[in-house]
Amino acid sequence: MPSSLIPSFFYRDAPRAIDWLCDAFGLERHLVVEGEGGRIDHAELTCGTGMLMLGSAREEGYGEFITTVAEAGKATCGVYLVLADVDAHAARARAAGAEILREPEDQPYGGRLYSCRDLEGNVWSFGSYDPWTGAEV
Repeated sequence: MPSSLIPSFFYRDAPRAIDWLCDAFGLERHLVVEGEGGRIDHAELTCGTGMLMLGSAREEGYGEFITTVAEAGKATCGVYLVLADVDAHAARARAAGAEILREPEDQPYGGRLYSCRDLEGNVWSFGSYDPWTGAEV
């Protein structure tokens, strides 16, 4: 069943972020709506049953309420994705230029986990622990 909770981000360079997120993290393009001048008005990227929405940073509309990590000075939240091979995923993200914050390691509650920053500073964690089942995938 698809997730009913969908995080949303603004990126200063959303077209580049889309390419990078797909390359580094293995996300897949579901929908990309381009606006004027190369702006991304709305994009949906998927990973398994999860989805991320994103767009180009702007002052109007929803942008009145949300800012970028660069404007905030640091990330204000993080995203967690469940996946089976944490070590291979970390290697892929590192090769794409992700800043690894926490190396892959076993967790006391089960599974392995690593954390990194994307190309604009958002914090992502990837783990083999599935909180829905309380077990490793």
